[in-house]
Amino acid sequence: MLKKNFLLSLLVAMFAIQAYSQIMPAPDREEGDGPYDKLILRGVTLIDGTGAPPIGPVDIVVEKNRITQIQVVGYPGLPIREGRRPEADENTKEIDLEGHYLLPGFIDMHAHIGGTGQGTPAEYVYKLWMAHGVTTIRDPSAGNGLDWVLNEKKRSAANQITAPRILAYTAFGQGSEEPIVTADQAKAWVNQNKAKGADGIKFFGANPEVMQAAISENKRIGLRSAMHHQQLDVARWNVLNSARAGLTSMEHWYGLPEALFQDRTIQDFRLDYNYQNEQHRFAEAGKLWKQAAPPYSDHWNKVMNELLELDFTLDPTFNIYEANRDLMRARRAEWHETYTLPSLWRFYSPSRQSHGSYWFDWTTEEELQWKENYRLWMTFINEYKNRGGRVTAGSDSGFIYQLYGFAYIRELELLREAGFHPLEVIRSATMFGAEALGMEKEIGTVEVGKLADFVILEENPLQNLKVLYGTGAIRVDENNQPIRVGGVKYTVKDGVVYDAKKLLEDVKEIVDQHKARENARLTQPGLDW
Repeated sequence: MLKKNFLLSLLVAMFAIQAYSQIMPAPDREEGDGPYDKLILRGVTLIDGTGAPPIGPVDIVVEKNRITQIQVVGYPGLPIREGRRPEADENTKEIDLEGHYLLPGFIDMHAHIGGTGQGTPAEYVYKLWMAHGVTTIRDPSAGNGLDWVLNEKKRSAANQITAPRILAYTAFGQGSEEPIVTADQAKAWVNQNKAKGADGIKFFGANPEVMQAAISENKRIGLRSAMHHQQLDVARWNVLNSARAGLTSMEHWYGLPEALFQDRTIQDFRLDYNYQNEQHRFAEAGKLWKQAAPPYSDHWNKVMNELLELDFTLDPTFNIYEANRDLMRARRAEWHETYTLPSLWRFYSPSRQSHGSYWFDWTTEEELQWKENYRLWMTFINEYKNRGGRVTAGSDSGFIYQLYGFAYIRELELLREAGFHPLEVIRSATMFGAEALGMEKEIGTVEVGKLADFVILEENPLQNLKVLYGTGAIRVDENNQPIRVGGVKYTVKDGVVYDAKKLLEDVKEIVDQHKARENARLTQPGLDW
């Protein structure tokens, strides 16, 4: 029975990442300037990622890829005090950023690096992320293979490719030559995983003995972990079990409502339910939070407080399920026409085989259930944050009509919808992500001594998060004509300055080439337009 259960769990895990055999690695870097011996960003308004309000104008000095000075140089609306400015020499690169805003580089905590099923080369994926200010990603499952991901990680760290910093979390059991059905096997695999160079593990589920051994051993040897608590195992191992064993973060929300059950022990599945039928899987998931203890009840509070005491991280990935509550909105997002590859569009389309393409007969009723699901889910996430819990930002793009980069910004908007102040949103996207990765001494905030990872734009993102989208935000000018404003202007990673809008132009060119080669255009499912 143990062997059977392991194989079933492994099958589901592999199904979840089946699109990810190895894709084309990124080409050698041609974009970006730097790192410089000395770089001074002049006169910018700083949002440092800690939750502190903006301050400016400031000059920020970077030497190679480290911040060495942050200097306030005046007051808003008055001339810069030149005598307070850090000095430049003949080897200094200076960029005038008066009127601009600077934030820490964004961290995407759930970022798959494309897949062959989607037809997404790494260059396409990386540039979409970088164009939206994402400078660090956690790849959960290492679906292109651990060696492939580690090689891309090494090349990114050396700035040999245009790509975010990469952390590789392998899927539990990945590469094992035999089923892992005992605690000793689990511990052995976990140690082998570290020896191979992985940064952590993503779990899906297994029998409790194996889960306890693997998670606790992974924590003992100093690696981080994430888990998608799949429905096939959650009845016997929910989020509380994982957190107690030493799991450091949970993905999505599966396993959390189950920990909040008080009048049942198993989800109220329809009686013809089949997990392999994804419309069953996702439609029924939309009813789950209604089955949990109500917000602020004794049991609800008890579960939340225990997770807080365990310093547990929640990575909700709100955006990836948004089509469930409004399919047309996700399907008709304005960036698809220009930036979505035709192969990826086909992958999104209704299909009984492609993961996350479960629109067999999606109805108004399902959308209404999911809207209520979001209300209850967001209530828990917001209150967790209010009580001091760590909530991060992850996108899980490449599925369910969610496009790399663009979906990450949508995740920030959805954290705002959940009740986060815009400064709390930015903190989740930066400082809290760094803490969850164990990298808070290097990235996540703009402070002296940290790596030079920045997002720079001409609009204030706190006033309107939409200005972070590559397509910008709509405004009406003095002639009563609609215009676009915003979009990230510069993404700085490890001191290398990238023109974010040029990266988006490169993505458009990639998409245009694919469309021309395939004689393809994007059409709506079941229609020729």
